[in-house]
Amino acid sequence: MSADAPARPPRPARPARPARPPRSVRTGGPARVPQFGAAPSRVTAAIVLVVVGLLFAVPLVALAQFTFRQGTDGSLTTAHYAALADPANAGAYQPVFDGLGASLLIAVIAVAIVLLVLLPAQVITALHHPRLRRILEFVCLVPITVPVVVLVVGFVPVYQVVARVFGSGAWTLSFAIGIIALPFAFRPISAAITAMDLITLTEAARSLGASWWTVTWRVLLPNLRRGILAACFLTITVVLGEYTLASFLSRTTFQTALLLVQGTDPYVAAIFSLGALVFGFVLLVAIGRIGQRRTRVRRPHPKDPA
Repeated sequence: MSADAPARPPRPARPARPARPPRSVRTGGPARVPQFGAAPSRVTAAIVLVVVGLLFAVPLVALAQFTFRQGTDGSLTTAHYAALADPANAGAYQPVFDGLGASLLIAVIAVAIVLLVLLPAQVITALHHPRLRRILEFVCLVPITVPVVVLVVGFVPVYQVVARVFGSGAWTLSFAIGIIALPFAFRPISAAITAMDLITLTEAARSLGASWWTVTWRVLLPNLRRGILAACFLTITVVLGEYTLASFLSRTTFQTALLLVQGTDPYVAAIFSLGALVFGFVLLVAIGRIGQRRTRVRRPHPKDPA
């Protein structure tokens, strides 16, 4: 190339390509939440669900089949259910109905104890004395760590005084069963209080001029509704299934009456036991259904201003 040849102009630089986002970051749609540990596949989750369902369903199906059994030949009949409505058997089955009525009365009083004692104590502790929360939790969870038989040993001298003052009715068991139900009633209410900002909502309502009565009925109870319902349902379930206290303290409840009738007619005892299990299952399902708020999204009308 000669020295007098014109120099070529430099080539223009190419624009830099934008950096590609890493594969783990999605550019569109909702962000992916990082998962810790190995999540089970759908097949594994379905297998676990079926196995757990069978563990619960097989005893219930066997109990239901026993209520229709006629003798030992394997034939099925509805005569055991018809015997409940027979006036001739009213005297034999009367202890079951008396025990059921006593258990329902105990359940009402135990629920009243939860609503009038435990619920205010938890709300006041969360609002004004948060440092006492651990102490209240420890006191409420102690009954679940002590066997019921050991508790009965302490209840016997107490109920000797209770029998002289209030009588020996079955309703007096509500005081002891209310203590046993404390751990089951404490947790749902505590979870509901933790899920909501109780102090902020209360201070906001008070700053707008609401009284404590209005704050309680219009702010606190609606937000704690689901936890309160769960605590009440679990208390009723504990009352219907309690046998040890009634047996050692010589009170007639639903469970002790079932044991008494079982000696003469095991089929009827199985029918009532199945009904109690189904009733408890319905209450547990209602815990997850009742109290859920359904938020409705209002679609904008074409005539609405933008």
